[in-house]
Amino acid sequence: MKKLICYFLLSLLFTSNLFAQQNELPAPKVKVENGVLEGVDESGVYTFKGIPYAAPPVGELRWREPQPVKNWEGVRKADKFGNKAMQLPIFGDMNFRSGGTSEDCLYLNVWTPSNTGKEKLPVLVYYYGGGFMAGDGSEPRYDGESMARRGIVTVTVNYRLGVFGLLSHPELTKESPHHASGNYGLMDQSAALQWVQKNIAAFGGDPKRVTIAGESAGSFSVSAQMASPLSRNLIAGAIGESGSVLGNPTATLKEAEAAGVKWAQSINKNSLAELRAMSAEDLLKGASKAGFGAFPFCVDGYFFPKSPLEIFEKGEQAHVPLLAGWNSQEMVPQFVMGGDKFTVENFKKALQKTFGDKADEAIKQYVPATDDEVEQAATDFASDRFIGFGTWKWIDMQAKSGGKPVYRYLYARPRPAMRAEMGNATANLAGGITKDTTGKAPKAPLPKGAVHSAEIEYAMGNLPTNRVYDWQPEDFKVAAIIQSFFENFIKTGNPNGLTVPKWPAVKANQPAELMYINVDSKSMTEKNRNRYLFLESLLKK
Repeated sequence: MKKLICYFLLSLLFTSNLFAQQNELPAPKVKVENGVLEGVDESGVYTFKGIPYAAPPVGELRWREPQPVKNWEGVRKADKFGNKAMQLPIFGDMNFRSGGTSEDCLYLNVWTPSNTGKEKLPVLVYYYGGGFMAGDGSEPRYDGESMARRGIVTVTVNYRLGVFGLLSHPELTKESPHHASGNYGLMDQSAALQWVQKNIAAFGGDPKRVTIAGESAGSFSVSAQMASPLSRNLIAGAIGESGSVLGNPTATLKEAEAAGVKWAQSINKNSLAELRAMSAEDLLKGASKAGFGAFPFCVDGYFFPKSPLEIFEKGEQAHVPLLAGWNSQEMVPQFVMGGDKFTVENFKKALQKTFGDKADEAIKQYVPATDDEVEQAATDFASDRFIGFGTWKWIDMQAKSGGKPVYRYLYARPRPAMRAEMGNATANLAGGITKDTTGKAPKAPLPKGAVHSAEIEYAMGNLPTNRVYDWQPEDFKVAAIIQSFFENFIKTGNPNGLTVPKWPAVKANQPAELMYINVDSKSMTEKNRNRYLFLESLLKK
C-alpha cells in the first residue's frame, strides 16, 4: 500500500511539473528600431519597461537636444523601470518604482494588450506631473495596465527636470545647431513622440492614433507639444488635466539666458565648462536654492519659434480634438486669505492687495454677498490664479482656432477619508500622507472639493494602487465614468458613448458647455466666463 501511495505521489508531481512546463509561455519579445526587447506578460497585458528613447544626456550631452539611441546586440531585458530624472524629494509622498535617480533617465514604458503586433490600436502617451521638478513614469497612479485592458496601448515617459531640463545660457545657445537653449525636458517629450511614431506599431499601436495626456506639469507639457512644430504633427488628440503654458507670458530667450547666467554666478560658476564639470548631485543641490520658476520655458526659436500664446492665436498649433479641464479645489482659500477670517471685508482687502487699481473689477467678479460664501469664493479665486485660468485660456483658444472639437470638464469628486490604519495624518497631493508624530496635531479635515491631482487614479483606472484612502463604491462609479470618457476620447476623438452622460463640445466665444464629473455627472453651462475674461485682460497688459 505504501509503494502504491508513493507511486501515486510521484506520478502526480511529474504530471504537475510537465503541465507547468507546457504552460510556461515565452516572454514577449518586440523588435524596435534599435534592437530586440523582452518584456513581461502580466495576465494578458504585455509590459515593456525602461526602454531607452534617447541617448543618456550626460557629459557633453548635458543640456543638449536629445540624441539618438545606440543599437544594442542580442535581447535587451525590459522588465524594470528605468532611472527617474534628477530630483529632490520635494513631494515626499510620491511613490516610485524606478531603480534609482540619475541624469541617465530618458526611458519610457509600454503596456499593450496586443497579441499579434498588427492590431493598429489607439495609443495614449502620458506625461507625469510634479512642477517640472519631480515625478516619474513609474508612479503607480500613472500605471498603464488598466488602460491597456481597455484596448489602448499606453506609454509613460520620463523627461529631464529642473536645471537639467530647463537651463538656458548664452554659451548653450552659441553651441546649439539651432541657436537655442532651454526647454530640454520638452524636447525629450517630443523625442519620445518621435520614438512612438517609429516603433509603436511593433506593440500593436497605430502611430496615426496617438493621444497625448498629462496632469499639472504634464498638462502644461501637452499644451506645449501642441504648440511646437517639433510635435504638433505627431499627435491625433490631446488631454489636459489642470494646467497649460497659456496662463502666463513665456520668457524670451534673452530673459531665460540672463536667468541662467545669474543662477550660475550664484553658485560661483562663470562658464558652461565649469557647469558641465559639476556632478549631477552638486548641480541639483545648487539649483535647489534658486526657487521655483528660476528656469522658465522660453521662446527659444526652435521648440517654440514664437510664444505659445501667439501660436494659438494664429491657429498654428496642432489641429486636433482637445479634452481638458481642472478640479474644483485646485488650491486652498488660505492661499488668498492667509490667516485672516473668512469675511467679505477681508476678502476685498486681499483682492485689493493683489490687483491694486484693478481691484474693483476683481471684487465685482469674485466677492460674494455674505461671509458664509467667502471660503468658497476664495477657493475659486485661488484655484483660478493657480491653474484654472491657464487651462481655461487653452480651452478657449483651441475652440477659437484649433478647428476640431473641444471638451471641457470640472472634476469635483473629493477623495474619501483615509483608511483607519493611516492614523492621524494629513493627505498629500501625490496620494501619500504626512503622519503626526507628536500626537498633538488636530485631525485634518476632509477636503470640500477635488484637490489638485485627485482625479489621476480615477481617470487612469488605478484606485486600487493607492492604499491611503478608504475608497467607497461611489469612488469606483466616478472612476468608471471618467475613465470611460478618456477611453472614448482616445479611441474616437469624442468622449461620448454608451454608459456615460452626453457631453457637448465647447462653442467658440460662448459660455462653455462643460461636463461636471462627480457621482452625479452631468453637463452644464459655465457661469463664470466673465471672471476669466477679466483675468485674460490682465494677461494682455
